[in-house]
Amino acid sequence: MIHLTNITRQHGSQILFQNASFQILAGTRTGLVGPNGAGKSTIFRLITGEEEPDKGEISCAKKTVIGYFSQNVGDMAGRSALEEVMAASSGVLQLGEQMREMETAMGQAMEEDEMAALLERYGNAVEEFEHRGGYDLETRAQALLTGLGIGPEDFHRPVETFSGGWKMRIELAKILTLNPDVLLLDEPTNHLDVESIIWLEEWLTGQFKGALLMTCHDRDFMNRLVSRIIEVGNRTVTTYSGNYDFYLREREIRREQLLASYRRQQDMLAKEEEFIARFAARPSHSAQVQSRAKKIEKIERIELPPEQKVIKFEFGEPPRSGDDVMAVDNLAKIWPLPDGKSKPVFSGITGLVRRQEKIAVVGVNGAGKSTFLKVLADQTEPSAGSVKVGANVGTGYFSQHSMELLSPEKTVFETVQDAIPQATIGVVRNLCAAFLFQGDEVDKRIIHLSGGEKSRVVLATLLACPLNLLILDEPTNHLDIQSREILLEALRKFTGTVLLVSHDRHFLRSLVTRVFEIDHGEMRVYEGDYRYYLRKSAELKNAACA
Repeated sequence: MIHLTNITRQHGSQILFQNASFQILAGTRTGLVGPNGAGKSTIFRLITGEEEPDKGEISCAKKTVIGYFSQNVGDMAGRSALEEVMAASSGVLQLGEQMREMETAMGQAMEEDEMAALLERYGNAVEEFEHRGGYDLETRAQALLTGLGIGPEDFHRPVETFSGGWKMRIELAKILTLNPDVLLLDEPTNHLDVESIIWLEEWLTGQFKGALLMTCHDRDFMNRLVSRIIEVGNRTVTTYSGNYDFYLREREIRREQLLASYRRQQDMLAKEEEFIARFAARPSHSAQVQSRAKKIEKIERIELPPEQKVIKFEFGEPPRSGDDVMAVDNLAKIWPLPDGKSKPVFSGITGLVRRQEKIAVVGVNGAGKSTFLKVLADQTEPSAGSVKVGANVGTGYFSQHSMELLSPEKTVFETVQDAIPQATIGVVRNLCAAFLFQGDEVDKRIIHLSGGEKSRVVLATLLACPLNLLILDEPTNHLDIQSREILLEALRKFTGTVLLVSHDRHFLRSLVTRVFEIDHGEMRVYEGDYRYYLRKSAELKNAACA
């Protein structure tokens, strides 16, 4: 379907890839991976024609429809959510209008040849209309919106009234409604909760028949959908046949093999260069010296790819808290609304958080998970009930709002230094370096940082303090897979207590020892890990349906 052959692309002085080739064939499911800045988004833009290669060719089969979902949502206004989604399929709507015009024309008298030509055009239009799902376009748009968490009560709500995260869902529904031949997804799970992620996973597996190329920081999502990985990095593109876990294993094997070949070549070159240096001045060996010099000039030198930078840190040993870290009694929260009414979030919540527990707070979107964490972290007052904090508890709180509270004009160094004002410059720099801010990068101002960089700054400021209770609301949201793995390992080793909300199922499955589920304003406690919660909650749902 789409062939990229010997592609070279350079941004300024940075060569992203040289003579790179790969194909996207019908029905293939491919994950696109690589470090930030390696050129993943450039690959998407080359395929869509937004950018042109400096060298090489890109060929695409005729009439191939490409759907591209990126993190850049344009202006949305003047339509309802449903109208906005259907507007993306304007070509299908126009095709339907043309079919109706041709149907009208068929009722008119005309020459036999003219009628034959009209019937042929009509047949082609019907075939294309069916292929694009024109007959069930509105039904499909409604189903996609519902699956992504926007129910029938919001179909006719103006798009401008939705927040940025919900606009992302509308944008994703627009691309999926296109029913494209090739679907390009750039981080589709970033603004989705677990339920929507699972729904999208099932839709792409069962309903979507086209080719898929995607980037994603959700390891489970990637593993369950793709059967091929394309790695962008070190100025080249490398293909692996398998899912993400297979890619990690195979990449390590290939790197070890490359390292062994590199060492053998270095040993050989050292011996040849030693011979040349030793006998260069002897006329009796001049022919041999020249022969060996020409030999090593012609050898293609093996280059080792640079090690990918990842977050490297460990939490220090926190001070010991009391065994009962936090007791919640009959807790309730009601948000006041602008019209004078109020919105109840939860009520009657009672529970106990014990030392060294790793607790996941789960529930459907809008259940009140983030509000619950805010109350526990003393970021908002409860409407009723109480939160009793145990002895010697030092609390650290992370949320997307924490990123917004960073002072935009301060540098990374200044922000981290504010958290540990008594520390030396060397200690501050070392902490910044642990979160990938090295050299001049510590002088970057917060206003110029990406979402992932801001997340790392906030995590660095948390790490700087001797805390024994971490309350984390979506700490992995802007981190790539490798950074998530490092954070996961650090939290596993952390000897304090953790409460967190996350939509990363791999993260939850690998970390938590207990689950609090908020459901219809009440809390249910599961005394087991995330797998136990999934099993027991499924049993409860099945029993309720029986």
